Amino acid sequence: MALAISSSTTSLPRRSVTEPAWVRLLLIVSALGVLALFLLLPLVTVFGEAFSKGLDAYFGALGDDDAVAAIGLTLTVAAIAVPLNVIFGVVGAWCLAKFDFRGKSLLITLIDIPFSVSPVISGLVYVLLFGLQGWFGPWLKLHDIKLIFAVPGIVLATVFVTFPFVARELIPLMEAQGTEEEEAAVVLGAGGWRIFWHVTLPNIKWGVFYGVLLCNARAMGEFGAVSVVSGHIRGLTNTMPLHVEILYNEYNYMAAFAVASLLAMLALVTLAVKSLLEWRFSREIAAGTRHQKT
Repeated sequence: MALAISSSTTSLPRRSVTEPAWVRLLLIVSALGVLALFLLLPLVTVFGEAFSKGLDAYFGALGDDDAVAAIGLTLTVAAIAVPLNVIFGVVGAWCLAKFDFRGKSLLITLIDIPFSVSPVISGLVYVLLFGLQGWFGPWLKLHDIKLIFAVPGIVLATVFVTFPFVARELIPLMEAQGTEEEEAAVVLGAGGWRIFWHVTLPNIKWGVFYGVLLCNARAMGEFGAVSVVSGHIRGLTNTMPLHVEILYNEYNYMAAFAVASLLAMLALVTLAVKSLLEWRFSREIAAGTRHQKT
């Protein structure tokens, strides 16, 4: 009797979570259809239009002076914004996860502001602050400092819209790890910097890599905030997304899709590296779990 009850009770959850084959097939087909419509089809369209006139026309569009300047500016802005956001993200996450202090909730709210504010609004804020008619505009003009409609303004706007990514990846990770290892290092006589480099940083390295990856992808693809502060000066303040818009508005579709294909390649590389980092991180966690059990 007990055996019969046991077998019946163990079979109930299986029947409750197992759907008929036709339902599973319908869900799979629906998911694949949505992915094909909203992900695969746009990618095929971008690369199809980019190579529609052949390789010579494709590389010719990428070799145009304005396109080269846009690519170079995009890389330059990302090279400045990403390291700044890494420094801020690591320091901010360390403070929030390892210490308790007044204003902690306020700092978390400030970190999340770029997620809740439209990038266009953030660009307008910079114009109101540093434009010629802005609060600091006359002082900047007097000292011959140009931020808006110049590269510094693009960097500021990019830093603003991307700075939560690293911090938001590290805060839950560092909170889950706790402070036991750092406290043990303090007991053993280690200083603050030594604890950070030899205890904290090795434990969060995959989170840092993941945050850098997302931050870099957003920095290179940012459009709204950069569009407001750039001035759309060809060859000077146009990033790749802005250059794509200008080419498309000029009905130069092939060149627009050629530059857009570089951004699409960046998205694909970001996805591949993201999957690799998740795989390495999961393997490291599994290895640590096995080590603790032994």
